Amino acid sequence: MTTNTETRTTADRRAADTGIDTVTGAFSYSGRSIAAELIARGRRVRTLTAHPERADDPAIETRALDFDDPRGLVTALEGTTTLFNTYWVRFAHATMTHERAVENTKTLFWAAKEASVRKIVHVSILHPSSSSPYPYFEGKARCERALAESGLHAAVLRPSVLFDEHGVLLNNIAWLLRRLPVFAIGARGDYRVRPIHVGDFATLAVDASGWADDRTVDAVGPERPTFNELVAMIRTAVKSRAAIVHVPSPVVLVGSKVLGLALHDVLLTRDEYASMAGGLADSEAPATGTTRLSAWLDQHGDVLGRTYASELDRHFRR
Repeated sequence: MTTNTETRTTADRRAADTGIDTVTGAFSYSGRSIAAELIARGRRVRTLTAHPERADDPAIETRALDFDDPRGLVTALEGTTTLFNTYWVRFAHATMTHERAVENTKTLFWAAKEASVRKIVHVSILHPSSSSPYPYFEGKARCERALAESGLHAAVLRPSVLFDEHGVLLNNIAWLLRRLPVFAIGARGDYRVRPIHVGDFATLAVDASGWADDRTVDAVGPERPTFNELVAMIRTAVKSRAAIVHVPSPVVLVGSKVLGLALHDVLLTRDEYASMAGGLADSEAPATGTTRLSAWLDQHGDVLGRTYASELDRHFRR
C-alpha cells in the first residue's frame, strides 16, 4: 500500500524535477516558512521580493517584485511551476492602499499566466466578501475573483491569525503583557479566533501545490479560544502579572493609537478590531493544522514578547 508520505515525496520529487517554485516574500514571514518547507522537500525555490537586502539563504534565487514593470515580472516568473502568493498589505500606509494592493495582485496573476505558471497557491483571509465594509476583506474577495477569472489552476488558503515566536499579534500581546500593569480588552472579549501555526500553514501550502483540483480551504488550527482566553493563555505563558480589564471599544482604539505613536508603528487599526470583534477571525471548518496553541504557548512562553514586532519596520522601512 502506498502511504500519504510516499505519495507526497513522489509529488515533491516530480515538482523538483520539472520546474521552480516561486514564493513572494520568502524573506518575510509566511513566505519564509513556505520557502523553508519547499527546500526541506528538495524543491528548487525562487522568490519575488521588494526587499532584496534581506536575502539570507543562498538556496533561494532572488528576483525583484516590481509591479511597475509587468514584463519584468513575466521574466522573473519564467520556469515557475507553482507560484505561492503571500503578497498583501495589512493596512494602508503612505501611498500603499488596499486598492493598490488589489491592482498589484491582478498584475501578478497576469504575469503568471503570461509566464505559463501551472498553478497558484494564493493566501487569502477568512471570510472575504465583496460587500465587506472592511477594505482588507473586500480587497481579498476581489483578488480571489480575479484569480478565478484568470483561468489559472489555483488553491486558495484562508487563514486568520498565524503564530510562532515571530508572529505579530501574539508576540505583541505578550510584549505588552510583559511591560504594562494593565491589559485592556475591548467589550466582552468573547469573540473567537482560529490561529494556525505558521509551520502548519507552510505544510498546507506546499501540499496544496499538489492538489489535483482547484480548492478553497479555511487554514485554521485545532483550537478556537475566545480573545479573553487567548490573552489569559499568553499572560500565563509569559508569567505576566498584568491585570486584564474590559473597557469600551473606543477606549481600546484610543489606547492603541497612543501606543502606536509611542512605538512609531500601527498597533491595531479600527477595522482590525471591528472585524475580529465581529467574528471574522473565527471559523467552524475542520482544522488543517495540528499544533495546539495552548501547548505551543506552554513551550515557548520564555521567548514570546521579548522584543516588539514592528509592522512598519517589516514591510515599509528598509
